[in-house]
Amino acid sequence: MTEALAIPTTRDEDWRYADADSLASADPAALSNWTEWQVAPGEIRREYRVFASSDDTAGLVERLRVRVGKGGRFELAIVNAAGHYARVEVEVTLEQGAHFEFGGVTIGGGEKVQEFVTRVIHAEPEATSQQVVRAVQWGRSTGNFLGRIEVVRDAQKTDAGQNFKAILLEKGASANTKPELEIFADDVKCAHGAAIGALDRQAGFYMASRGIPPELARKLLVRAFIADAFEGVSDETEQTRLLDAALDALNEAAL
Repeated sequence: MTEALAIPTTRDEDWRYADADSLASADPAALSNWTEWQVAPGEIRREYRVFASSDDTAGLVERLRVRVGKGGRFELAIVNAAGHYARVEVEVTLEQGAHFEFGGVTIGGGEKVQEFVTRVIHAEPEATSQQVVRAVQWGRSTGNFLGRIEVVRDAQKTDAGQNFKAILLEKGASANTKPELEIFADDVKCAHGAAIGALDRQAGFYMASRGIPPELARKLLVRAFIADAFEGVSDETEQTRLLDAALDALNEAAL
């Protein structure tokens, strides 16, 4: 007899900032489904995705589990502009000398809840990972990033970092972050950083003093902010496409 699948709630730590109504009405099978990939030793896999604002649904949940073989590289970049609730969850296990590069942007307004949830497991020595997430929210929307880095015993020479920053364009918007480090090796470099705030007014005033209209100045500032997330994208064409997709979503904002 198959056990009934439980629907997660906001009481579950990994779903604490999710949209409760969307979870309550979701298909349990969809929430528990994982797409699984294997990156062979020495190989490179690149994956770039855009979840556009036109993809609005009651709930969008994507779950991806990847194992990167010795000396391999997995590069993932995502624009999450969908809603009402849109969650991208990624679990990556790194073997010796493997690398994981992640760049993500949540961007939206209204009542949208958009989030990235990552778990990076440094399972063997000398693996590296870098995660950069940016959130731009307005209206009463929310951008979330829950990032967990695990370094197992004897995974020496690990180098892992994650960085989250959010810009709130209006008072009703919000952002949440929950960085976690679990380290059982002693010769490692692991770091995380987070910052949430409004647009830099001084930079805006400076640009205005140089004759740049205020609306354009604000768009340029947001553009530079978003671009940080895609610096690790090695394909320049895809880098441009991702940035353009994020800026298209920004057109809905009252800048």
